[in-house]
Amino acid sequence: MQTPAANRMIVADFIEEIWNKNRLEALDAYLAPDFVDHSLPEALPANREGLKQWIRATSQAFEHKTVLEEQVTEGDTCIVKFRLLARHTGSWRGIQPTGTEASVVGYRCFKLKNGKISQHWALLDGNSLENQLRTSTHGCKVQQ
Repeated sequence: MQTPAANRMIVADFIEEIWNKNRLEALDAYLAPDFVDHSLPEALPANREGLKQWIRATSQAFEHKTVLEEQVTEGDTCIVKFRLLARHTGSWRGIQPTGTEASVVGYRCFKLKNGKISQHWALLDGNSLENQLRTSTHGCKVQQ
């Protein structure tokens, strides 16, 4: 059984190497063979292949960086609060590239087994991100 400190490092390294550096060839170093991702869109398989597809799609729509703001690890469970920093460079939700820089807070929960991530859940406010990209319709209009 891994220590909480070791599990904490696995998750932090996973986010840096896979999400931030887009090193998908390193997935086997982080994911258990029976990995399940509970947060992927329904159209994608809930496994490592689905995760690869999701990361590729995200990287086509945005230049992005995930910044860990808080991380709590107890036993084999790690929860992180993160900030997604993104620049809109490709089509997303039918919105053509705007070049807009956006920032959204999210949460991820990881379960680890034998030093690898076995399960993942995520919550990110996609509507907030969409609103930031649609700046012309975001917020109240003040008339003078």
